[in-house]
Amino acid sequence: MRRLILGVFLALFAITPVAADRVAYIDLARRGWNYELRTTMLGRDLSIPVHINGRDLAGASLCIVGERPHPNSLEIINAFRDLAAHVFGKPLTMRYAGQDADGCGSGRTVILRLYSGHPPNQALSADLRWMNSVYQLGLPAQGYYAATSPAMAQTFFGRRGQGTHIMVKQPGLKHLGVLERSFYTSILVEELFQSFTFGMDILLFDRSAVFQSKLQETPLNLQRLSWESRDFMRALLKSNPGGLCAFDVFMMHAVAEAPVDQTIEPGFIDYIDSAYDTLLAQAAETMGDARFAAIVAPGCQRAPI
Repeated sequence: MRRLILGVFLALFAITPVAADRVAYIDLARRGWNYELRTTMLGRDLSIPVHINGRDLAGASLCIVGERPHPNSLEIINAFRDLAAHVFGKPLTMRYAGQDADGCGSGRTVILRLYSGHPPNQALSADLRWMNSVYQLGLPAQGYYAATSPAMAQTFFGRRGQGTHIMVKQPGLKHLGVLERSFYTSILVEELFQSFTFGMDILLFDRSAVFQSKLQETPLNLQRLSWESRDFMRALLKSNPGGLCAFDVFMMHAVAEAPVDQTIEPGFIDYIDSAYDTLLAQAAETMGDARFAAIVAPGCQRAPI
């Protein structure tokens, strides 16, 4: 569900070089870290340079606006923060800044707007207008923006740096059933992972195929279903894994360590090929760490529903 806008326990799980498919991993890496550099926003200043490296947000700050995190959201966010700190070697600090993004400041900050109920499109538009003024993104000055899915992440590139905005629906009720917990966990994990690695969606049209990455999605037409409905939640959970797979953790380590200027260049894939065994061993150790159990899917399986 990511849209890139330019301007814009080892006991439970073990990976071995024999168990993982090297060719498949490299193919997935090519497809997931291979952006087409274009814009979908009419009126944007196309002269603004773009630089894409998944390490750019290492050590950044996560600024939450809108609703305060639901306990389930907070568990997921903190597990991801621990994972990011472990992989990138830098803490991912976090704070709550109230209702408005302008309370986040203009440093290396990722804005995370949490909401329940209907999407706060006016607040989303205000967030992006503020980011436009701070980072000089070159977006239309009076643009109005609306949520197109219950979770979405956008990265913008401007003359004063880049800005990332994430907006994710969270539970409105205190007590959650298995379906609801799985759904809200899945969408939040996906947006955080993609935002902090620059991995993009990988379409998987074969509905009988085994998933290997959280980035993989089986296309679905859910336009007639309410985001609040159990049918929508079930359908979305069937479309991709419920948490981060071994490949995804493998790629986080690759992004963190690759000696390249941009993680969309051929040299990034060359590095993954040459460092494959080392990265695989690192991913196995990380996947087995109990601190990250809330956000990983050891068998890359769909969430229980």
